Amino acid sequence: MSREFINTTITPDPANNILSQDEVRRVRDSSEGGIKELFKKCALAVLNSLELNDDIRIVQRQLADFDINVIQRDRGIKLEIINAPHQAFIDGEMIQGIKEHLFSVLRDIVFLDQALRYNPAFDFSNGQATTNAIFNIFRNANSMRLGQEPNKVVCWGGHAISDSEYEYCKEVGYRLGLRAMNIITGCGSGAMKGPMKGALIGQSKQRINNGRFIGITEPGIIAAESPNPIVNELVIMPDIEKRLEAFVRLGHGIIIFPGGVGTMEEILYLLGILIDEDNRDIPFPVIITGNKDSVDYLDKIDQFIRNTLGTEASNHYQIIIDDPTQVAKTIQSGLSEVTQFRKDMDDAFHFNWRLKIDSLFQQPFHPDHESMMALNLSKDQDKHILAANLRKAFSGIVTGNVKEKGIEAIEKYGPFKLTGDVSLCREVDDLVQEFIKQHRMKLIAEDYRPCYEFTAT
Repeated sequence: MSREFINTTITPDPANNILSQDEVRRVRDSSEGGIKELFKKCALAVLNSLELNDDIRIVQRQLADFDINVIQRDRGIKLEIINAPHQAFIDGEMIQGIKEHLFSVLRDIVFLDQALRYNPAFDFSNGQATTNAIFNIFRNANSMRLGQEPNKVVCWGGHAISDSEYEYCKEVGYRLGLRAMNIITGCGSGAMKGPMKGALIGQSKQRINNGRFIGITEPGIIAAESPNPIVNELVIMPDIEKRLEAFVRLGHGIIIFPGGVGTMEEILYLLGILIDEDNRDIPFPVIITGNKDSVDYLDKIDQFIRNTLGTEASNHYQIIIDDPTQVAKTIQSGLSEVTQFRKDMDDAFHFNWRLKIDSLFQQPFHPDHESMMALNLSKDQDKHILAANLRKAFSGIVTGNVKEKGIEAIEKYGPFKLTGDVSLCREVDDLVQEFIKQHRMKLIAEDYRPCYEFTAT
């Protein structure tokens, strides 16, 4: 065996050391309907979290030789790991944070599997059921702490950002940490790692030793965005839509740093919810920020939102340029409003029950030629519905440009067909082109060929 891979057996802490015989059987089952392959892929991504290269093909190449098995013992369970990457170990012992993440993966995958199979009240068929399911996943992961006033800030942004933008993200995080705020991100690198790293330093200076750095991911993306080393609480949601809802249910405010198409999906998702008539009176602070090198990006995002969703949508966020202290003070002020509102409404601090989320934002969207053609990109519809459809369009664009199955579909059937207003189509295309110009969109080929075509209505 290559010296770069290690075989080992690890044991969880007592709280995570019990699985039923049926749960063990399911997590060992690699047949259709079993969860072995899902667990295996997520576990390997976690073990590669210290890999300096963000090429997901590294994980894919390792998968054929990698294996992980649950061993049932009289005093609990163990994980037998075959061909684990050496970066996950120090002096022959698995790094504690990576070990904890492995058992978090096991916990969430087993819980979701059991809940969907045996609990008739646990499903994703409608809005309230979906929200209840997300609540139960968080409760099982012990992610909700009673009695703590709102202090969790979600940070979104791209994993491939410039060095100066990364330093800015870290400085904002530092200012948040000095103010005892906890951080939630998608748990990857770049604009997800920077705020956590900065907040860790800020909290350390304040002698805060119980800071929370929560990473929320999902199986379809964990290999591309493995948990960064700062994450000390990892939660896996079943798909991207549940992951996005999880951010706004658990977090109390959101800071958005520069990113690409994935970040634009998140922005459209969030604004689509906030401009819904039923949510207009619910305080939820949102800041879009970057350093002075990000001005063109910030201007383009703001222009796109105003030209597609209108001025009302732009009223739901503030843009702050190159001022980390002002970002921290503004979000702190916004969290004070959230705290007072929830006190007045006798609402929970630990979970945002009151926010209404339309089923359009909850049901999984699978980009293919048929689903992309069916999208309504007309301005003649409610703005929150348009936001949902725009978010799906961007999801399809990234699928057709960088995901293997999407690229194969484009090669076989030609570009996705999108139908919409001329001005709206132009806005989408201009934004994608700007992302490419600013190197914010990861492409397989150097020469960009659009994976979509617009038909004006």
